[in-house]
Amino acid sequence: MFNDIYNNRRVLVTGHTGFKGSWLCAWLKRLGAQVCGYALEPETNPALFEAIRGREGISHHIGNLLDEARLNQTVKDFQPEIIFHLAAQPLVRLSYREPVLTYKTNVIGTLNVLEAARAVPSVKAFVNITTDKCYENKETTRGYKEDDPMGGYDMYSSSKGCVEIMSASYRRSFLQEDGYALATARAGNVIGGGDWALDRLLPDCMRALSAGKEIEIRCPDAVRPWQHVLEPLSGYLLLGQKLLEEGRSYAEGFNFGPDEKSTFTVGEMAQLVVDCYGKGSVRVHRKDNLHEATLLTLDITKARERLGWIPTYTAAQAVAATVEWYKRFYAGEDMVSCTEEQIKNFEGSLAWKKN
Repeated sequence: MFNDIYNNRRVLVTGHTGFKGSWLCAWLKRLGAQVCGYALEPETNPALFEAIRGREGISHHIGNLLDEARLNQTVKDFQPEIIFHLAAQPLVRLSYREPVLTYKTNVIGTLNVLEAARAVPSVKAFVNITTDKCYENKETTRGYKEDDPMGGYDMYSSSKGCVEIMSASYRRSFLQEDGYALATARAGNVIGGGDWALDRLLPDCMRALSAGKEIEIRCPDAVRPWQHVLEPLSGYLLLGQKLLEEGRSYAEGFNFGPDEKSTFTVGEMAQLVVDCYGKGSVRVHRKDNLHEATLLTLDITKARERLGWIPTYTAAQAVAATVEWYKRFYAGEDMVSCTEEQIKNFEGSLAWKKN
């Protein structure tokens, strides 16, 4: 996997206690990496990080991105060779209630990590994770390309647009001659076992179904690119491999999204979850006046042509894996084994690896 580049490699993951971070660390440990995590305590209960005993086998550090002294010391002590920066305030609706927190965490926090990495010569590569919502969304039917304008209606989306602009500026200002190779990665809506965040479709569906309640959805006609969490993570890891092997020639922005067949409305996706679960029902809940994008898709041509990356799971396969994980969790099974099994199964079916 990934040309064995991560075996015994020192890898720092910010946001390692979160949903995507927990899955990423589990995969990195499987790949033989020496992992260091820096993040806040898990913010949900249950939490994936706890369910899969995420602190085992890594250097585990609790800290805020805005605590520069603690962050700098962690990076200096660990001497990472590559950094995956996932830590963020990741929720659109929370950004309406906490705009200052969102910008401090996502923009200034990211700048702090970039600076901490620049002070440590061991860092050779940096994968900065943003979002598909960084683009100025004009609700067009075509997928957004990497050179489309940055923007964002809500504070979360615009903060990630700022991170993209800042990353490009930082690369030109400080990393042209010396320093690490910095790339950004943009992915859409991810699903997978262990996500209990508020205001996300799959967690809301699984909470309702496990409690025997009806699923309530706000925007049934909104279109999203749905993908299993391991899809973009495989893209991040492949991009990290290219940065470590070839450096600045891959220090750019890349989209990682599903193919067009995995683009569903919220209503269709909720019904797919019910069908896979085997029971349940869906109803439309009264929508509030907070703006949420109606149509958002990504063009993944660049990732396909430059990295050789293509999606692996269909939406149905992604939902099936997700529902299976939650069912096994609520049945009291060992979720470390379940998670490792799902990663192994995904590795075995990787579409781009077979090309």
